Amino acid sequence: MSTETTTAAAPTRRQRQRKATYDEIVTAARELLREQDSISLRAIAQEMGMTPPALYRYIDGYDELIDLVANAIYDDMIAAMTAASSRYGTDDPGAQLVSAAVAFRQWSLAHPEEFGLIFANRATSKHAKRTEHIEGSLRFAMFFSGIYEHVWKRYKFTIPDAADLPAGAADDLESAREGGLLPCDFEGAPIGLSWIFIRAWARLYGTVTLEVFGHLDPTMVESGAMFRAMMEDNGAELNLGDDLPRLWQVIEAELGAQHG
Repeated sequence: MSTETTTAAAPTRRQRQRKATYDEIVTAARELLREQDSISLRAIAQEMGMTPPALYRYIDGYDELIDLVANAIYDDMIAAMTAASSRYGTDDPGAQLVSAAVAFRQWSLAHPEEFGLIFANRATSKHAKRTEHIEGSLRFAMFFSGIYEHVWKRYKFTIPDAADLPAGAADDLESAREGGLLPCDFEGAPIGLSWIFIRAWARLYGTVTLEVFGHLDPTMVESGAMFRAMMEDNGAELNLGDDLPRLWQVIEAELGAQHG
């Protein structure tokens, strides 16, 4: 009796070169974004010493460029949140959640142009028509929702019934679920859990967006006062109760570590 072992074929030299070019395109685009707060195929081609027609051998157009850059940004942001949450065991989802939230905030403050591209750019907001961009945004959403589900199972916070949600909210959530556009869909859980998750994300995203784009007084951003208040609001809704003092120490430790 023989045993067959199959392994993935090693990439060819041509494939390696093509990937290296894609990586160079993304790197050049992100550098231009940080320097000029905008990117274009022509500027990237000039940065790489290529002609625009030569660049079109790799990129079909602006939308594909945005997809490539957005996915790279999402990957870096997720890596930062993973590094923070991995300092705490999987049996401590509360600490994982708050540390990831702090990492999201600190990364965003350090990379305002890239934050703006994936969260406040009209091109990336049209993600429903472009599956490549959906992959990046879904990876981001699934990272948070995965931890969030563990928090729910640990702390057993109250989930509203569908009938108790604001008018139309339950139908909207169900419609998104049926269309596969509800990344915070928790299998076997009431739709109200997705509602609470979205509310928590709205608070986090809204606060960080105000900080990143300078819509709060700089001293308030520096102190983190609004961010801390938002974390308190989210913690109260999640029924963290007696565990809040310990988790608050985690928040302060992460803010201090990433600030320094």
